[in-house]
Amino acid sequence: MESARNVILVGMMGAGKTTVGRALARRLQRQFVDCDHELEARTGVRVPTIFEIEGEAGFRRRESQLLAELLAGTGLVLATGGGVVTDPENRRCLAQHGLVVYLRVPPQHLWERLRHDRSRPLLQVPDPRGRIEELFRQRDPLYLEVADLVIEGGCTSAVAVARQIEKEVSTRCAA
Repeated sequence: MESARNVILVGMMGAGKTTVGRALARRLQRQFVDCDHELEARTGVRVPTIFEIEGEAGFRRRESQLLAELLAGTGLVLATGGGVVTDPENRRCLAQHGLVVYLRVPPQHLWERLRHDRSRPLLQVPDPRGRIEELFRQRDPLYLEVADLVIEGGCTSAVAVARQIEKEVSTRCAA
C-alpha cells in the first residue's frame, strides 16, 4: 500500500469518526475532511436542512457525489457520514480508494452518546433508541463488507484509537 493512500473512517453516527479522524490526521500529517461538514460548507446549509428540503434521497445523492470527488485524490483522512455504505456504488468507491476503517461501536454506547443530540435527522422519531438499533442491524454488515480494519470501540479514547489505526497504516505501508 502506498503511503499516500486515503484512510477512510466509516461507522454509525456517534461512533467518533470525526474526533478520531482529526487525531489520526494530525498523527499522519494529512489533511482531514469530514464529509458532512464539507457538504455543509459547500451548500451553505446544515445537514438537517438538506434532509428537510430534499429528503434522505436528495442528501444521499449529494453525499455520493462528494464522496467520489474527495476520493479522486489521495492522502486524506476522511470521515464519512454514517449512511454512506447504504449505496452499493459508494461501497465500491470506498473499497477502491483507501484503507477503510470501521469504528464499530455497540448500539447501547451510541445511544448513550446521542440521546440528547437533536441534530440527527434520522433520530427525529418517537423511538430514537430503537432507530439506532435498527440502523445498526441494517448497516453493520455493510460496514463489515467494506472494512479493511475493524476497531471495536465505545470505551477507548479517540487518541488511543488513532494510535491503533496509525500503527496499522504503518504496517500496511511497510508491506
